[in-house]
Amino acid sequence: MSTDVTIAAVAAARRPAVPRWVTLVVIWALLIAAPYWLPLLGGYTALAGRVLVFGLAAMGLNLLLGFTGVLSFGHAAYFGLGAYGAGLTLRYLVHSTPLAMLAGTLLGGLAGTLFGLLIVRRRGVYFAMCTIAFGQLWYYLAYSWNDFTGGFDGLRDFHREPIGFGPLTLDISEGGTRFYFFLLAIFAVAVTLLGLLVRSPFGHTLRAIRENERRARFLAIPVERQIWLSFSISCFFTALAGTLYALLNNFADPLALHYSLSGYFVVMCVMGGMRTFWGPLLGATVFVMLQDYISSMTVNWMSFVGTIFVLVVLFFPRGLLGLRRQRGET
Repeated sequence: MSTDVTIAAVAAARRPAVPRWVTLVVIWALLIAAPYWLPLLGGYTALAGRVLVFGLAAMGLNLLLGFTGVLSFGHAAYFGLGAYGAGLTLRYLVHSTPLAMLAGTLLGGLAGTLFGLLIVRRRGVYFAMCTIAFGQLWYYLAYSWNDFTGGFDGLRDFHREPIGFGPLTLDISEGGTRFYFFLLAIFAVAVTLLGLLVRSPFGHTLRAIRENERRARFLAIPVERQIWLSFSISCFFTALAGTLYALLNNFADPLALHYSLSGYFVVMCVMGGMRTFWGPLLGATVFVMLQDYISSMTVNWMSFVGTIFVLVVLFFPRGLLGLRRQRGET
């Protein structure tokens, strides 16, 4: 009798406090209604768009950081390449938003895929330093190539184009609520694919590598190949977020390639809960909101955000979303 009670208690402890479907309903309800409730709190629709863009970039990085256990400080390179790829396509090649997004995603994703082959055997600080160095190469290239990229002033003179669906046309050129829902649709598709990937057998092998790489090798898991695939896929998602960043601002600048932005992505993952699926989105929401609010009052906004980050790490080591999951991980 006591054994049955113990088993029931353990099962109850491991059961999520809130059913997963309730969490999903709340998240998507908040995202869909953001253009309507955010202005009541002093926000604006473009700010909600920034949350989606940076949330997607952080969730892409989290596939590598949170689920594979490999730290990259250079993901801004692929984010920036996605932004520049989309901007350059719109400015020099073709006035098509879908083709610009495709070009930017391929540019950033393929760059990460090829670079991943070179560093896949590195671990720890060596892996992180290699990613920083690679990212800075692209930053200085964009910074110095004035005639092509606009240099430090950034790439201008392009804008998002309406999207045609046969006789129908989706006009996103004016921004506002219509463009936000376009961003939300892309975000939803990307997050769905990412969720299926995380819960697939491939996602479980990534968790095995994260928990114990040596044991994963004993289980005949091709560790280097799985880490390379995780890195590559992560770069594609981050590059897609970069294309949305360029469309959101009608602008791409070298700071989108700088390693400091990579650090912001890591902060978003850790702050929200890097071993949870939705944690990076929560971290991006907190980070973007704080940045927008505090920077309107002082140029030293990062000091306040840094202080909050330190407090979160000290008192909530699992991140903000990890508070509801003291046992187990997604």
